[in-house]
Amino acid sequence: MTFSRRVLVALPVVVAAAGGVAAQSTWYAVRGPGNAFIVDMPGEPVYKVIDTQSPGGTAFAYHSYSLEYRRLSFVAQTALLPADIDLRQPRAYLQSVLDDRAQRLAGGKWTSVNWRDVQGAPAVDSVGSAQGGSVLRQLVVLKGRRYVSLAYLAPADALRMPEADRFFGSLRLGA
Repeated sequence: MTFSRRVLVALPVVVAAAGGVAAQSTWYAVRGPGNAFIVDMPGEPVYKVIDTQSPGGTAFAYHSYSLEYRRLSFVAQTALLPADIDLRQPRAYLQSVLDDRAQRLAGGKWTSVNWRDVQGAPAVDSVGSAQGGSVLRQLVVLKGRRYVSLAYLAPADALRMPEADRFFGSLRLGA
């Protein structure tokens, strides 16, 4: 199973685990391991470490912060990718992440994909319809070997909520 598949497989598990978190109005600045990133979430997330391995067999840790807030799901994920994952062409790697995740979307494809830089790092921001009428927006950033992903799952009518805008707009990459 590829790293990106493990990430997507972990997303519903992590989101489900956060289901018991009550709606809160206090925003939290969530810091990734080693200050890899900071992102604002509308409540205190559930933190989990998922041990995984690269296709070449190198073990590494995947860190996930998830929160259910009202009818919205927020997930911030990061990993320091091992040397046996080829990142010489960051866009090609990011495309492989998109392609893998698209297989789980309704219709098997993203409805929008926007390639851009986030604080000087290559990134892709995408939106797609998920099963059950929900919409998934994700931002994946690759800063050197640091992989950072923000995901927001919500009913279609809640895609552009102020909470989503604040979540994605608050991302600050660390060293």
